Amino acid sequence: MSNSSFENKQATELQDNCGLEQAENAQNEAENPGSDENAFIETTLESVVEAALFACDEPITAAKLANIAEVNSPKDIDEAVEKLNSAYQERNSAFKIEKIAGGYQMLTHSVYNAWLKKLISEKKESKLSQAALETLSVIAYKQPVIRADVESIRGVSSGEIIRGLMNKGLVKMAGRAEILGRPVLYGTTKKFLELFGLDSIKDLPDIGEFKK
Repeated sequence: MSNSSFENKQATELQDNCGLEQAENAQNEAENPGSDENAFIETTLESVVEAALFACDEPITAAKLANIAEVNSPKDIDEAVEKLNSAYQERNSAFKIEKIAGGYQMLTHSVYNAWLKKLISEKKESKLSQAALETLSVIAYKQPVIRADVESIRGVSSGEIIRGLMNKGLVKMAGRAEILGRPVLYGTTKKFLELFGLDSIKDLPDIGEFKK
């Protein structure tokens, strides 16, 4: 079987076990391989098992991993996991592979829990409601913009939501409008760009009439 067929098969198997998002990522890699990057990568049973476990946030049985890696016996997977764990231990890695609920899963060592809790806390704080996303979108595309214009577009009061976005560091005051009362102008922050993976505001997707 060719590498391309093998990788497509892996993507299909991951979809069955790990969900659509991980499968789509694997499929994209299979269909659009970075030839320069992959030219010096040698795939082994251990690396295939490692990649599958890394991409999946649920345990995968040895039998399923054997099917993904196209080996004859789940025992081959057990041996591969042992080799991987030995390698992780030798280089003092932060993670290991454990058997959970009848399958294998890649986990971090408990000694790192204190740091990971901070990360999880930050992720929870960064979650935005639908109303917050709508408000943030208006500000991003119309900035600098006053609150009245945001509310005119959304059709509802947005003061509390804007304050919440400012508290999260996603929106900032960007001066004052040169109109009666000189209301505050709002714009997005560097954190906004980082959160959405943008280099600059110019990289926002073109949504046509919304920007006019």
